[in-house]
Amino acid sequence: MPDTLPVPIADDLVCSDSGGIALLASRERATSRICFPARPESDARYDRVVLPRTGRLWSWTVQRFRPKSPPYAGPDAFEPYAVGYVELDGALIVEGRLVDAAFDDLDIGMAMRIVPLPFLLADGSLRTSFGFAPDRGAGI
Repeated sequence: MPDTLPVPIADDLVCSDSGGIALLASRERATSRICFPARPESDARYDRVVLPRTGRLWSWTVQRFRPKSPPYAGPDAFEPYAVGYVELDGALIVEGRLVDAAFDDLDIGMAMRIVPLPFLLADGSLRTSFGFAPDRGAGI
């Protein structure tokens, strides 16, 4: 994987390196509470942290109908997709799209990893978002 990705869909969301993609968060200095997505680096109440790249599927569902427009701006030819909550190792639970697995193969507790997802804006420009895919190299 290259060390750079297309521009993130939002500031303070993802970063990349030779190990892949990771999510950016903030740790509140006063309480050690972790916040996702990351707060602006100019906010002195927080330190920037990189979240673990792996975790376990905590819960999930399938979006089987085209969401209301607006705000949905996706293609008219809607295809169902899975959305889940993944408990990142020792950090917090993050919601994201689930990819690279058949719906029937998803299971609570399965090992997951963060993956980059391309996101095409209405103007045709490409951005990077994130999702979760099964971590087939991890034991359950």
